[in-house]
Amino acid sequence: MENKPTYLFVVAAALRNQSEKILVQQRPSGKPMAGLWEFPGGKVEAGESPEEALVRELEEELGVKVEPSKLRPAAFASEPLGEKHLLLLLYTCRDWTGEAQNLESADMKWLPLSALQHLEMPPADVPLVAQLIAAG
Repeated sequence: MENKPTYLFVVAAALRNQSEKILVQQRPSGKPMAGLWEFPGGKVEAGESPEEALVRELEEELGVKVEPSKLRPAAFASEPLGEKHLLLLLYTCRDWTGEAQNLESADMKWLPLSALQHLEMPPADVPLVAQLIAAG
């Protein structure tokens, strides 16, 4: 009998402000991949659509409200992660309500898209940065 992977569905957002900068967060100590930079987001819970999960996560992590219709699918990544297999869906968003606050991460910053390729990021995020840069 072959082992079938357990899938971990994760959503993230590349929030782009009026200055064309993208928000990234630093993973807090005590969590896997602590210290690495990532796009805000999190796990899709049972019964949630990816968009509903991302709206919830952005409010929990940053205190911003996003309408699901303002999320645009941008890229995805598929990556083995221990006993599980990570499927990461990345959306872009340019329109939200509220000022992004660092509520859960070690740090956060707004960076030009080109600067993201120089950050230490989780393996699944690296190809997403290349896809965002290619899309402009």
